[in-house]
Amino acid sequence: MEWQRLEYFQTLAKVQHMTRAAELLSISQPALSRSIASLEDEIGVPLFDRQGRSIILNRYGTMFLGRVNRIMNEMSDGLNDIQQLTNPEQGEISLGFLHTLGTSTVPNIIRAFHEKFPCITFLLKQNHTHTQLKQLKSGELDLCLVASIDYEKTIAWTELWRDELFVIVPINHYLAHRKSIKLNEIVHESFISMKKGYALRKTTDSIFSDVSLLPNITFEGDEVATVAGFVSAGLGFSILPDGEEINPNKIAKLRIQDMTCERVIGMARVEDRYLSPAVKNFQQFILDYFLKW
Repeated sequence: MEWQRLEYFQTLAKVQHMTRAAELLSISQPALSRSIASLEDEIGVPLFDRQGRSIILNRYGTMFLGRVNRIMNEMSDGLNDIQQLTNPEQGEISLGFLHTLGTSTVPNIIRAFHEKFPCITFLLKQNHTHTQLKQLKSGELDLCLVASIDYEKTIAWTELWRDELFVIVPINHYLAHRKSIKLNEIVHESFISMKKGYALRKTTDSIFSDVSLLPNITFEGDEVATVAGFVSAGLGFSILPDGEEINPNKIAKLRIQDMTCERVIGMARVEDRYLSPAVKNFQQFILDYFLKW
């Protein structure tokens, strides 16, 4: 069933006059008559009663008009929704990011972006890297801020910044007064780690492997805040980026000597996927934002 026929039918049903309807639609009267007749043939019943020059919507037409009006309204609403989403000044951006970036980094980025584009809205999702990548590939996310890992070829990842990683110990730990330590000084103690599959877990595993050490993992957490909480309770040490989760009244942070310990954070998107103007503006804004760091 052609969309144009429905539009012609809706107009004729409204004015119930073939000549006036043809003028409103900017087509000839014979063309309109042929279109309506073709629609009636396709449906299998007449939609109008013809009485001389008069054309009156019958009960079949009245029933069908209600459906057509709903279809046309849904289409109009859908087009308006898409136009709003693709408006560079009013669109919506679906952004994923790591839990540790939610305390200051992401709020600061969005605040700065809203100074330029106050009407753009955000759909925010905090999660670990591998879940974000699933959401990115499924289309739930436009962009995500995640740690560096080995990405599939379909994922484009751009480095934005690097966070130094520190050994953290309880404030009453015998090494807490130190500014820095070597990992072999503490590796025999209980290590509080992120769970397997998390980007930060892969990073800490690599740090220990680089110096041929094997940590004594006694607890595994889903979030940095949980890991920091276990450390502050005196249950072991960990390796984490600096952040609000590290309470200086309960935890001491120590630099790691003789090696570079950091996590790399970047922006990921799906290669060759359409990005709305609003998302493209935000993508470029993020790149420019971190160039200033």
